[in-house]
Amino acid sequence: MLRTLFALTIATGLWGPFPAVASELELLMIEQPGCIYCAAWDAEIAPQYPLTDEGKAAPLARQQLRAALPDGVVLHRPPVFTPTFILLHNGVETGRIEGYPGEDFFWPLLAGLLEQAGNTTEQ
Repeated sequence: MLRTLFALTIATGLWGPFPAVASELELLMIEQPGCIYCAAWDAEIAPQYPLTDEGKAAPLARQQLRAALPDGVVLHRPPVFTPTFILLHNGVETGRIEGYPGEDFFWPLLAGLLEQAGNTTEQ
């Protein structure tokens, strides 16, 4: 079903400006209870994130800072700050945003990560 939907999206030209395949990319949000910047992201970005081109290109997964990483996830270094947004390609980190810089800066930073990941996934 997902493959069919993805194929239809590509065929109809509805895919956003990000060249990577949706199932390959994931945005891992590292968070912890009491994090005021996580709460700000939840209020300002989270409701619309899955509806955006970025959210469709890299669906969001959440992870507690102190919890063990899911099997198969490979990071360049352990996260220290919350929130930390780690872009994964097939479970391997391709880039990250440490902290939440506010709505006006988050979107361009994420777009840059997605563009960078698209350049590495096409090779």
